[in-house]
Amino acid sequence: MTHASAYAIEVQGRSAGIVVAERGGFTFFVSDWAFRDLDRRVFRDVGQAQRAAHRHYSRLPETRQR
Repeated sequence: MTHASAYAIEVQGRSAGIVVAERGGFTFFVSDWAFRDLDRRVFRDVGQAQRAAHRHYSRLPETRQR
């Protein structure tokens, strides 16, 4: 069995982006511009990227959450 090298990140039914395994961690590539602050950030694992996306979403003004 092989390990996946990319994972989709969703928050509240929105596609925030994907994280891609690279040397040293996982790079976040946004698919929804509301998550642009996370674009190209490197996380040590997928869980850390998912938590960051949820935190980011919870801080968005309501109009950008839709």
